[in-house]
Amino acid sequence: MDFVILSLIMLAIGIYGLLTQRNLLKIFVSIELIATAATLNFVMLGVNSLGVSQAFLILAFSTDTAVSAVILALLVIVSKKYGTSDISKIMEPTEVEQEENSEAEQ
Repeated sequence: MDFVILSLIMLAIGIYGLLTQRNLLKIFVSIELIATAATLNFVMLGVNSLGVSQAFLILAFSTDTAVSAVILALLVIVSKKYGTSDISKIMEPTEVEQEENSEAEQ
């Protein structure tokens, strides 16, 4: 049952990083740590049955890889558009957005 403790520690570190970091890449690493903790639980809980743990492992890795590719592509697009990877700067409304909002209100 040591894998459960390891998985909980990885989950806690991932959630802590997700809540405290401002850099998009660090948030992505935290999300990946949470996904790895879930994968560890799926695989280790399916050890007693013959083919289930291998099926869980293949499913978890394939979905995790696909999600990682999409998130990394979005990170590249956002950092090119805004010129930064800091969430607080990305969430600030730009002058163009403020002008569009004021025009829409009138």
